[in-house]
Parts: sequence; C-alpha cells; structure tokens
Amino acid sequence: MKITVKKLDALRREMHIEVPQERVKGKFDEVMGDIVRHAAMKGFRPGKAPRALVEAAHGKTAREEMMKKLIPEVYHEGITQEKLDPVDFPGIDQVEMKEGALCFRATFDLRPVVEVKNYKGIALTRKKADVSDDDVTKSLEFFKKGRGGDANAPLDDAFAKTIGFPALEDLKKAVRQNLEQEKERQNHYDAETQLVDALIAASKLDVPQSLVDRQLEGRMEEFSRRLKTYGMKDEDIAKKAEASAKELRTAAEKDVRTFLILHKIAELEKIDAAANENLSAKVMDFLLKEAKWEEAK
Repeated sequence: MKITVKKLDALRREMHIEVPQERVKGKFDEVMGDIVRHAAMKGFRPGKAPRALVEAAHGKTAREEMMKKLIPEVYHEGITQEKLDPVDFPGIDQVEMKEGALCFRATFDLRPVVEVKNYKGIALTRKKADVSDDDVTKSLEFFKKGRGGDANAPLDDAFAKTIGFPALEDLKKAVRQNLEQEKERQNHYDAETQLVDALIAASKLDVPQSLVDRQLEGRMEEFSRRLKTYGMKDEDIAKKAEASAKELRTAAEKDVRTFLILHKIAELEKIDAAANENLSAKVMDFLLKEAKWEEAK
C-alpha cells in the first residue's frame, strides 16, 4: 500500500492512499462471494447461480460495497502506520480505480497538543443575587402592563387574586423568588464566562478547523431556527445569518477551544463521566469549586 502525507497547516493533513490491485481484488472477491451465496437468480436455487451470471447482475453493487469496506480499513491502517491522531472523521474524496488499484484522498485535522497551566485557584468575582423591593415592584408593573391592565390600577390584593394569589404579599414573595433564581442563573453563567476566559488566556493550542466548522454549522442551525420562531422569512434569515457569520464563527471557535481545554483538564485530573453525564460540565463544576472567589463590591 502506497501512502503519502501532505501537511496543509499546523493541524490539517492530506493523506493519499493507493491500495494495490491484489488487495482490491481480494476484497472484491470476498464481497462477491457473499453476494453469490445469497443471490436469487431466475432458474437457479439461492446460492447456486454461476458467479459470472451473478457478477453481471450485481457487479456494480459489489464494487460499491468493496469500496465501502476497504476505504475505512486502509485509512485506519494508514493513520496507524504514519502515527497520526485525527481529532475527527476524515473527508474522503478523489476516489478512483487506476489499473485495478484503488486510490483516494483523506483530509483531516490532527488532535492538537493542549497546554493548560494554573487552572486551579482562578480568581472569580461572585455577584450578589439580592433583589430589592423596587425590583419586585418594577417586575409587577411590567407584568401588569403585559396583561393589558390599567396603568393606573393599584397593585393590591384584588390584582393578586386575578392571577391566582390569595394576597399581594404572596404574589410579591413569588416574584421575589423568581427574580432571585434568575439572578442566580445569570451570576452562575457570568462566573462560567469569567472562568472560560481565564482558561483560554492561560492555555496554548491550535484549534482544528474541522471541529470549528461542525460547531459553526450547529450554531447556524440554532440561529436560523430561533429567527424562524419570530416569523422571519427564509430569505431574510439567510441574509441575517450571512451578516452574523463572522461573529458566529468566532463563538464556534471559542466553543471548540473551551471543549478541548476542559477535556485536557479532565485527563490531567482523571475526571470521568458516566454515559448520561456531561464531562465538560463536570470539569466546570470542579474548577468552580477550586476557584478563589471574591464578592462583588
């Protein structure tokens, strides 16, 4: 088997593989033999038709099946032989037969070397989740307006009863709890953002563009789906997505960088995740517990 590897950038590699005629024929015969054993041909019992007859009818299918089996097989042999560690599935193209030999190209990104330092004890600011009486009143006024209520109508027990609360104090208590929970969520997200920014600043790695492309595709789909729920037309969504492409790609690259850093920390700290757990989330929880917290002023 002939293999040549071309370096396209720090991580991207292009591997050309030529599988010799003998091996191609051997795999084709293996596939064809299986078809012959099960083929139902008119005038013959299943598995008893002459191979030449079966090959004339199913030769194209056999060649396609042979390639489907052989290409992944020799690709894995190639990356093992060349001591390469791809981070994702390869792109396979330029597939052709040359005088009985099978040739194709595999393009892929290598798994990057991730250097991460000082990830324990990162300084984070904890924001307060306090909710003032004014916050509660503003939320109630906004809620009242949203229900089409009279702007001058008082916020009293009668108003509370219209939405299922025994008294205004009960409504205020429920609103306060919701506002506190929302602030806690926002503060947790803010702390995670601080942590991720610190990790990225303290880490060194090349980012595989194939992973960025895949993450960008997911972000684009989510972006389009969200705009569609607002009733935006497809052509307007396409324009908006095009205008936001650079921003979305930057976010996708940050996603991938963060993922690789967190998984490197998981490796260093021997953190595992069960089938129903998110490894990145487990590492984030670990780092948040290890952080040095300061209260916001």
